[in-house]
Amino acid sequence: MAIFDGTEGEVIELAQAIAWTANYRKQAETEGQEMVIKGHFYGRDILLKLLEQDGCVGIRMYYALDENGQKQLVLVGVDANGNDIEEMVVDHSSICPPDCSETGSLGN
Repeated sequence: MAIFDGTEGEVIELAQAIAWTANYRKQAETEGQEMVIKGHFYGRDILLKLLEQDGCVGIRMYYALDENGQKQLVLVGVDANGNDIEEMVVDHSSICPPDCSETGSLGN
């Protein structure tokens, strides 16, 4: 099992992110999805609450479907051993669409 230290992840080029998000939308459209969920927004406060848990070095995001078949992300803090800290589990993001960025290239 991996050991996490809070430095996981890295910055990628905007062009790569644009290509990847476009690939996702194209795939979803070819699969006939009526409304393609482009993204989820979580506010700073809830993310900080997750990160401020004892022993938390990062956040894991699980793909999920709610009872209506709507795509969701379920967030949970993670400790240095890679284990979920399940005292706090987060969802109820603001979903795009309809709550999308009016500017930018990732969701267009």
